[in-house]
Amino acid sequence: MLVRLLSALGWLVARTPERVLAGLAWGLGEAAYALLPRRRRLLRSNLDHAFPGRPRSWYARMARRSSRRVVETLLLSLATPHLPERRVRRIATLAPETERIFAGLAAQPRPTVIATLHLALWEAQTWLKFVGPAGVPEIGVIYRPLDHADLDAYVRATRERFGLRLLSRRDGFARAREILRARGAVGILFDQNAGERGCLTLLFGRVCSTTELPGLLAASFGAQLCTFWPRRTGFWRARFEMEVIAHDGTPAGATLALNRWLEARLAEDENACACWLWGHDRWRHQDVPTRRFRLESRRDLLAQDCSARGLSALPRRTRFWIRLPNWLGDVMMAAPLLRALRRSRPDAEITVFGRAGFAPLVAAWDFVDAFEPLPARGARYFAAFLRLRSRYPDVWFAFTNSFRGDLEGFLAGAPQRFGQARPGRPRPLLTDAYPAGPFAPGRHQFDEWEACFRHFGLSGTVSRLPLAPGTPAAPDGPIGLIPGSENNPEKRWPVAHWRELIARLPAERFVLFGTAADQPIAAAIAAGLPASAVTDLSGKTDLAEYAGRLRGCRCLIGNDTGGLHLANALGVPVIGLFGPTNPLRTGPVYAAPRLLVQPPGCPPTGGAPLGALAPECVLTALRALGETPA
Repeated sequence: MLVRLLSALGWLVARTPERVLAGLAWGLGEAAYALLPRRRRLLRSNLDHAFPGRPRSWYARMARRSSRRVVETLLLSLATPHLPERRVRRIATLAPETERIFAGLAAQPRPTVIATLHLALWEAQTWLKFVGPAGVPEIGVIYRPLDHADLDAYVRATRERFGLRLLSRRDGFARAREILRARGAVGILFDQNAGERGCLTLLFGRVCSTTELPGLLAASFGAQLCTFWPRRTGFWRARFEMEVIAHDGTPAGATLALNRWLEARLAEDENACACWLWGHDRWRHQDVPTRRFRLESRRDLLAQDCSARGLSALPRRTRFWIRLPNWLGDVMMAAPLLRALRRSRPDAEITVFGRAGFAPLVAAWDFVDAFEPLPARGARYFAAFLRLRSRYPDVWFAFTNSFRGDLEGFLAGAPQRFGQARPGRPRPLLTDAYPAGPFAPGRHQFDEWEACFRHFGLSGTVSRLPLAPGTPAAPDGPIGLIPGSENNPEKRWPVAHWRELIARLPAERFVLFGTAADQPIAAAIAAGLPASAVTDLSGKTDLAEYAGRLRGCRCLIGNDTGGLHLANALGVPVIGLFGPTNPLRTGPVYAAPRLLVQPPGCPPTGGAPLGALAPECVLTALRALGETPA
C-alpha cells in the first residue's frame, strides 16, 4: 500500500509544472522552518557551531535555504521513477572536470572510489552513468537497505533504472571488491554520523564519527579517490561535479582528507553550503548522556587529524555550560571535577555561570574558558537566560539542586540538561538526572558529585591536588583566622575563644579575614590588641585579593565556611573548626595539610555546639601541623 501511494504521488509530482513545484518547495520549506522549532534550532545551531561569528541574519538565511532545498530534493526523489529520459538529461549535466575524469577512466581504466555527499538533489546522483559519456566503467553504489522489503525493492528498482548497480551494506561488499579488481568504480556515501562503526575525526572543529569505508576501499585497492556531488544550478537543475582527492594512501589519510575537502567546499561555496543537510545532526555520536563527559569510539583519529591541520590541541567547539553552586565552599569543591572534565572532554568549551563575585577566582582557572555572571535578581532575571538561546549551548550541568538552576538551563535552550535527583525531589526540567539515592550523612558531597560526573561519562582520575600546586606555605607568614560564617551563626567559634587563642600565642602575627558582614565579629576580636599583632581585613578585599592574602599565610584557622575551602584549595595548611556541621560531608577535599577539629564527645557527623571546643584543642592542632613551638 505504501509503495502504491508513493508511486502515485511521484507520478503526480512528475507531471506538475516545475514553476508550481518550485513554489511548493519554497512554501513547504518556509513552513517547516517556521513551524518546527526543534528542527529550526538544530539548523541554526549547527551553522553557528560550524561558522562562529557570522551575522545572525546569515544563519537565518542559510537555514531557510537549506530547509527549502530539502523539500525540493524530496520532490525530485518522488518524481524520479516517472521522469522520462529526455527530461533527466535536461535536469542533469556534467561539469568539464567530471567529463575529463571519466574520459581518463574510459581511456585507461583504474579502480575508483567515489565518495558521495548528502547535498540537495542527491537522488540525481543515481543518474551518473546514464548522463555520463560513453565508456564509463561499471559503477556500483553501496547503500543501506530499508527495513520495509517492498519499499526497499521499489527504491532499488528506481535507482538502478539509470545503470548504477546498488550493493547492499549487508551482503554487497564482495561484489564491490570484484568491481574494483576489474578496475571499475564504487560509490559510497561519505558520512559524518557513522555511529560506533566510525572513527573520531574533526568536522568544522567538532568531534564527529566519520565512516572509514571510502578510505579503506581506496587504500586496499590502490584506487583513485574522488568526490562526486550534484551542484544545484536552479530548481531541479544540477551539474555533476567530481574532484580527485589527494591523500597519503592510508585509510586514515584518505578519511581525513575527505573531511578537510568537505569543510573547504562548504566554507567557500555558499551554494553548496545551503545544499548540505544542516538539519541532520552529524555530531550526535558523542551526545549519549552516559558518555557525554568523555570522548569514546572504537577508532580515534583525532591526534592525527590535529597534526594534519597543524593544531597543537583539539578545538573547543562543544559548548558545556556549568551552573556553579551558590556558596564559595561548594564552588571550591566543584573545581576538581571541572578540571577533570577538561581532560576527559578536551574538545569542550567550558563556560561556568555563577555569582558575579566569583569572577576573579574563576579567572585563574586554566580549565575554564569563560565565566558568565548571573544576572541581578528581579523581573528580568530569567529573560537574560532566554537571550542566551542564540549562543546554542550543547550541555547544561547544574551543581545546584534547585528548580531555578534547572529553569535557567531550560530557558537558555541547552538540548541536554544534567544534574542529580534525590528520592522525592524530581527535577522535571532536566533531560537526564543521576539518581543520587537517599541522603547519606557519612558520604562527602564531593564524592556524590564525582559519582554524578561518572554517571555522565567522566573518565580518568579526579585529582585533589591544590589549584596552585608547588606553591610552598609562607614560612614567615602570619596565621590567618576566619571567625565569621555567612550563612549560619551557629558555625561561629565564640569571640572569647578567638581572643584567648591569640593571647596564648603572643609571638605570632594574625590576619582576620571575612566579609563586610563579619566586621563586627572581627572588630570584637581585635579590640585592644596592637595592630602589629592583628590585622583586620574583613570586608576589605575582593575575592582575588582574599586568595592572594591567604596564600601569604603560614596556616589558616577557620570555621566551616567558604574561606576555609579556598585556603585548602590554594594549598595553605588549614585547621577547620566543626561543631554543629558535618565534616564527613562538607570538610575540605584538597590534598593539602588539614586537620578538622570537633568539640569533645561530638559525633563524627557533627551536632555539638562549637562553643564547647576549647582553645587548647586548637593549639594542639597547631602543634600537630608543626605551626607552633611545643
